[in-house]
Amino acid sequence: MLRNLERRETEYMRLQRRKIGIDDFEQLTVIGKGAFGEVRLCRAKDTGEIFAMKKLKKSEMLSRGQVEHVRSERNLLAEVDSRCIVKLFYSFQDSEFLYLIMEYLPGGDIMTLLMREDILSEDVARFYIAESILAIQSIHQHNYVHRDIKPDNLILDKNGHLKLSDFGLCKPLDDKYSNLLENENISTQEGINESEEHSASDKPPWLMPKEKLQQWKRNRRALAYSTVGTLNYMAPEVLLKKGYGIECDWWSLGAIMYEMLIGYPPFCSDEPRITCRKIINWRTCLKFPEEPKISSVAKDLICHLLCDVETRLGTRGVEELKAHPWFMSTQWDFLYELEAAYKPTVNGDLDTQNFEKFADLEGPPIHSTKCRALEEDVDIKRYQFYWIYFYEIRRP
Repeated sequence: MLRNLERRETEYMRLQRRKIGIDDFEQLTVIGKGAFGEVRLCRAKDTGEIFAMKKLKKSEMLSRGQVEHVRSERNLLAEVDSRCIVKLFYSFQDSEFLYLIMEYLPGGDIMTLLMREDILSEDVARFYIAESILAIQSIHQHNYVHRDIKPDNLILDKNGHLKLSDFGLCKPLDDKYSNLLENENISTQEGINESEEHSASDKPPWLMPKEKLQQWKRNRRALAYSTVGTLNYMAPEVLLKKGYGIECDWWSLGAIMYEMLIGYPPFCSDEPRITCRKIINWRTCLKFPEEPKISSVAKDLICHLLCDVETRLGTRGVEELKAHPWFMSTQWDFLYELEAAYKPTVNGDLDTQNFEKFADLEGPPIHSTKCRALEEDVDIKRYQFYWIYFYEIRRP
């Protein structure tokens, strides 16, 4: 133990003398874009190691109030050393951008898997929900609430095991949703009226033509890269800003489990306002279609996650969630030693086939020019970006 600490201290001091910067990496393929930057493959010039580089534009972060969000993300990645969480290797900045250098997980995310497979079998879903529980538990143990658990943030390594990350680059929640609930009677749990729920523009997903459902899924992916984001997985207490804790992450997990088994989120709609109302009125809006059929025990677990905080599994500790009958066969202590339920196709260290292609998607300009908006219009001393150049050496 002491020898390991001494080794890490020596490596830390060595790297402090030689500050790491963007010139130490060769930038490669873009694998993710968001409202504030991008994620791309990069190669360390000295070792040839492959990483994922999250590159965030400072002026955008400041103007949209995202400073605390990215600082929290960096702190979480640096603090939590878990096989369930994507690892952070370096963090640094230049005049325009903030950079997080993380391990590259080439298996893609759960959203990509769902778009390919449509639905998952209960065995496959159980495996990934179980690994998600371990990942969420690991951040809760460090007093973090993720607030943005969604399929896009559940990433697979080359062997198919899951790690929690945040490649979406969007803040979990801010006032952009508050106007969706204006003039709504949210003090009661009245359901959405029949004509509104079954309108031509907002039929339940199981009544949509297959082509329309596929279009919704494509739009769902595009939405992940926008400033709007998606609220399909947000708990009602988060939307209502009632005050919330770690239990909101378990609601999100219930929504993901529903999507894995049914093919779409439980409260999805073409209109964010309707999605908001469905989530708030979950008692009348949580429904299960006749097809595909799922087991009664799976349905029971979903209903004990998409429910009031007081009765939600996980609120009183993760062990009550692990003890649910749906997980009867789950080997919690050995999940990451077992063969994964799904093994992605990965051909080499630079393979990006399990990620979306971004050549035709709009994104923020990522140019190495002077950040005048930051230098001239923002009091930078109020927003000092204190980034250590190297937190600790971690190897995959």
